[in-house]
This record gives sequence, structure tokens and C-alpha cells, in this order.
Amino acid sequence: MLKLNNISKRFGNEQALYPFSYQAHAGQTSVFIGPSGCGKSTLLRLITGLLRSDTGTILIDDLVLTPQTLYPLRQRMGYVIQEGGLFPHLTAKANVSIMADYLAWDKDRVEARVEDLSALVQLPGELLLRYPGELSGGERQRVSLMRALMLDPALLLLDEPLGALDPMIRFDLQQDLQEIFRKLGKTVLMVTHDIDEAAFFGDTLILLREGKIVQQGSITDLVQRPANTFVEHFIRAQRHSLAVMGSTEA
Repeated sequence: MLKLNNISKRFGNEQALYPFSYQAHAGQTSVFIGPSGCGKSTLLRLITGLLRSDTGTILIDDLVLTPQTLYPLRQRMGYVIQEGGLFPHLTAKANVSIMADYLAWDKDRVEARVEDLSALVQLPGELLLRYPGELSGGERQRVSLMRALMLDPALLLLDEPLGALDPMIRFDLQQDLQEIFRKLGKTVLMVTHDIDEAAFFGDTLILLREGKIVQQGSITDLVQRPANTFVEHFIRAQRHSLAVMGSTEA
């Protein structure tokens, strides 16, 4: 579904991503994980065409991403960013349908698609008439997911989609997202810094450090067969933080 062949990215003197290759298979969820500044979000911006790679090629269904193919390929991608990225001056419904309106879908088709997506993400229809500032964080993320799915894309990209949410809302959305992924069978690429979230969603986890892939595999591989001390420390540190939080709340 998605092939990254020897892609890399530099910003001035900083190498954000060193050359690497990766394949994401249709219907699977790949989660890129790592500390802040490791290149996770840069990777998604390369795939969406918001940035251009310095080396290598990006292929979606064997079609190379270029300035000429960017427009049709973007219509086959859904992109969800942290805190939703909704336009504050548009209602939730207008945010959801913005690309369909741009592509001149007829009104009945738009209404039917919005209704289906509202049911899918379990967002009451009356909330779609509100503006983003009138919605909770969890509701905004559901609207953002609806917008990403509006054109029924083959590839869904999520950049820390739950990172800014209250823990209880985050837990509920994790359960709902997992069920949505299962129902739709989309190819999903997710970025997170949270190892538990990565383990919850990911068929494959790819751990990055300073723009390089340190290890990839299942959560079992990373926990039981860490490639080096960084992998071991990364997982141990997150588990330690969670344990401290749990004991404090108790």
C-alpha cells in the first residue's frame, strides 16, 4: 500500500531523517514511536507532500509521489493532527465536508456521507452544527477523524491524535478508534510517543531515535528482544512513569 524507498530529510545543518526504507501493507496499522524530535512528524509531512524528501521515493499503490501526482494522491489520504486542526470559523459539519464541497459533490451525497461518518465515530448529529470552540477536545477529534475519512481514503495518517486529551477521554477514543480501524480495514500510519498507545494500535511498531530507525517489530519484540540499550531504556522509562502516576493516583 505504502512504500518508502531510501527517503531522508535535512533542515539546514540538522538531519531530521536519515535514509531509510519501509513498507506498510494494506489493512495494517504501523505506529512510529520515539522521543520528541526523532523525526516522526516530519515523516508524515513527507508522505502527505507537505515536505519533499531530499532522497528516495514515496509510493502509494505503486504510484510515485511527485508534484504532478500530489493532488490525486492527497485525495487518497486522510490526515488527523493533534488537537484536530479544525477551521474555527466553520461549523463542524462544514469542516467535515470541506473537501467534498471543493470537489463539487452533490448535496445528497455529502449529507449521506456525513451521516454515515457521524454514526461511525459516534458523534451526535446536532453537534455538527456547532463551531470547534463549542466542542470538547474529544468531540473535536471525532470531527477531525470524520474529515479525514470523508473521501474514503485508502491511507489514514494520524499525528499524535490523542496526545492532548484528558486521560479518560483518551481511553474512550482509543477503544473507538480501534473498532473503527477494524471495521474499515484501512492502512493506518500513526505517530505517538506513548509506548502503551503504540502497543494498543500497532501491528508493527517502528522506534525512531534522532532520525534513524532503531528497531521495528511487534511490541513483544521490543520488550523481550530490545535491539540495544536505548530501546530497553525507552520502554522502561515509560513504564516507570506510568507506574508512578498510578501509585500517586492511588
